[in-house]
Amino acid sequence: MAEFHMPHSGHERHLCFLHNIGMVKDKLEEYKKLVKDGKYVCKGCGRVAADEKQLCAPEKL
Repeated sequence: MAEFHMPHSGHERHLCFLHNIGMVKDKLEEYKKLVKDGKYVCKGCGRVAADEKQLCAPEKL
């Protein structure tokens, strides 16, 4: 398995990273739990999440 360089601490939990490693394709139900009832939007990529810890640059909706 390839190693990934993380741009910042906690990035392995962020939706942009999870999407890039195929979580939407491989584990859609788990991904849905992270975005259901979204309360934050990422100012970088525009993804929405329920928990701000899932985003690189969160802002409350």
